[in-house]
Amino acid sequence: MRVAVLVGSVRAGRVGPAVADWFTALAAARPDLEVDVVDVAEATEHLPLDLSGFRGPYGLDPATAPEVTGRLAAADAFVVVTAEYNHSFPAGLKNLIDWHYTEWQAKPVGFVSYGGVGGGIRAVEALRVVFPELHAMTVRDAVSLHGPWNHLDDNGLPRELAVCESAAKNMLDQLTWWGHALRTARDTRPYGS
Repeated sequence: MRVAVLVGSVRAGRVGPAVADWFTALAAARPDLEVDVVDVAEATEHLPLDLSGFRGPYGLDPATAPEVTGRLAAADAFVVVTAEYNHSFPAGLKNLIDWHYTEWQAKPVGFVSYGGVGGGIRAVEALRVVFPELHAMTVRDAVSLHGPWNHLDDNGLPRELAVCESAAKNMLDQLTWWGHALRTARDTRPYGS
């Protein structure tokens, strides 16, 4: 099963790539998953904020769609690695989400969040409202890292490794189950038919 892992933060000095590296290593170690890391900072540099005046359901002209569009379309499932900014998720991530529509449909989404005391859970709760609107389904379990700038060791691993790995395993188990179930459903009957 192909899983696109989205690194949501675009800020300079961000912790997101280190968190994504840790999570991706866990996911890639599973024989049932193929992982594709999509860095929102790179993927959105050519996506303007204004969608008006562009073709397609959300502005993308299929003939000139960016490379990331094909990568999202090829994924069977998604994991969003997100920081929490002002009780929500990063604007660059929202821009990438909004430029796409059918790529998310009938696919599961899992979350790895990080932030202060709340560990990014408010960002995840905000995303749980967005993805169903795009006809994606979010899995129940998530991974939450509290204060990763103080709680990652020199190798970029969470200091509470056993707890974080257990949470990641649970989320990936759910994501994999839903990914297979929804892929079978899409293959049997295309979504929206």
